[in-house]
Amino acid sequence: MSTPRSPMAPPRSFLWARRVFLTLLTGFVLVPVYVMVSSSLKPLADVTGTFRWLPTELTIRPYIDIWSTVPLGRYFVNSLIVAGAATVCSVVIAVFSAYAVSRYRFRGRRVFTVTVLSTQMFPGILFLLPLFLIYVNIGNATGIALFGSRGGLILTYLTFSLPFSIWMLIGYFDSVPRDLDEAATVDGCGPLGALFRVVVPAAVPGIVAVAVYAFMTAWGEVLFASVMTNDTTRTLAVGLQGYSTLNDVYWNQIMAASLVVSVPVVAGFLLLQRYLVAGLTAGAVK
Repeated sequence: MSTPRSPMAPPRSFLWARRVFLTLLTGFVLVPVYVMVSSSLKPLADVTGTFRWLPTELTIRPYIDIWSTVPLGRYFVNSLIVAGAATVCSVVIAVFSAYAVSRYRFRGRRVFTVTVLSTQMFPGILFLLPLFLIYVNIGNATGIALFGSRGGLILTYLTFSLPFSIWMLIGYFDSVPRDLDEAATVDGCGPLGALFRVVVPAAVPGIVAVAVYAFMTAWGEVLFASVMTNDTTRTLAVGLQGYSTLNDVYWNQIMAASLVVSVPVVAGFLLLQRYLVAGLTAGAVK
């Protein structure tokens, strides 16, 4: 005998429609990944010729050549330094700023919050020319080389990630009960002690979400990296263009390099997915 269906169970048509939709969505996501992987394992002649779903010849040569065709290792190090420094600076500044706005009442608090949030309304390209002129003028006046340096690119990425990071952590810190701060104060902690011993441990998911957002923003940015860097400080997002020359385009190496540079982001996202979802949900709801 078949098990009777619960009155609250969804209709069978809905279940089948959901299965079909999820299957199509999975195919939509996985087919491009399969094309990238298969193309990265083909010789260049097979990639530029008629596309075949099943490769006639497999080779790992593209994964070896990507390091010599362009200085991919140097670009990789530049991206790690820039994205890592931008993430650390963004998290540290956002934690102190969000804590001050969440826990203290001061003149201009609302103006500061609205100003921080309103910066997200403007497209990033509007800041390209002003930042370029500022960096060049600072370099001419003080000798501090911001244009074409990693430090200048880190400052540039902070202008993108900080507003959202501060706004998100304000909402998350507001969800942490103030009684915890008062209990820490009774135990002899000052404001910084309460922040680091009580509030920060309770807000780890939100801080992780901010860190992931800041890192992904800096890791894959192309426009500012193509203008604010030179051959020495170029990042991966711009360096991948080196596989396209006047004579040929190394499609198999582009696919291989794209997969290699995606590994840190994908691995980090999978490891921190639990904290990321919890942080985004709590920051949005609470």
